[in-house]
Amino acid sequence: MNVKSNIWLEVDGKVVLSLWRVQLLKAVQETGSISRAADVMDITYRRAWDKIHQSEERLGVKLVETQIGGAGGGGAKITPEGEALIEKYIALITGVDTLLQQRFTELFP
Repeated sequence: MNVKSNIWLEVDGKVVLSLWRVQLLKAVQETGSISRAADVMDITYRRAWDKIHQSEERLGVKLVETQIGGAGGGGAKITPEGEALIEKYIALITGVDTLLQQRFTELFP
């Protein structure tokens, strides 16, 4: 028997940040593109954009800045607010699995 957890943040009962959404934002950060991030996550561009947009609307904060194509090409980057949220979320979940495993071991030896 094993114990697992999944932590996400909500606003008004709707998800704004989760490990999956953080992975999507990090993929945008690493690839410089929502489209390429969607490919990395094996999802459609539409789904990636919808999830980012949902989080932005619910948080009231811009997470990703986009630049439309042209001579220099388009692209996307994480805003400073987005970077701060990623860092805080990672800090929040860091160590939770260890604590949960310890508690599980105490209760289910």
